[in-house]
Amino acid sequence: MLMKGRFPIRRTLQYLGQGDVVFKDSVKVMTVNYNTHGKLGEGARKFVFFNIPQIQYKNPWVQIMMFKNMTPSPFLRFYLDSGEQVLVDVETKSNKEIMEHIKKILGKNEATLKREEQEKKQLSHPAHFGPRKYCLRECICEVEGQVPCPALVPLPKEMTDPAAFLPIPSKSLCISPI
Repeated sequence: MLMKGRFPIRRTLQYLGQGDVVFKDSVKVMTVNYNTHGKLGEGARKFVFFNIPQIQYKNPWVQIMMFKNMTPSPFLRFYLDSGEQVLVDVETKSNKEIMEHIKKILGKNEATLKREEQEKKQLSHPAHFGPRKYCLRECICEVEGQVPCPALVPLPKEMTDPAAFLPIPSKSLCISPI
């Protein structure tokens, strides 16, 4: 990843993973209305710049839309799956206060997050292999007693030779010329 641009550290996985707001399943859309100028919207601007990438990383199923310079005061609006809307005024708050408030009203609590993590671990069976995000092993070659990956260790010739898999003709079936 290129470390260029404004504050490139906010695009690293370590920074994105530090976000602690995981929305409840009922949150479907989040809109952020803020102004690019003015002292009252400073917290909202910092929230958009520093915290929105973390929220997007932790909540990939939530659609996030930003509206600049469309309202006199900054606010957040959440659309829930029941059709209900939740408005949050962020006019004089800092970005940390905004994060704490959002976590308190629409975030999952610690007990729910721990329970979901335990359920996810139980679903991860040692016999399954695939991406590390879902499984314990990425490849069957990581299991003890299996053939190593051909990308790392070349296979023996008898396993790669196509002639080795051809059937050997038996002498009793051969027709000899007279």
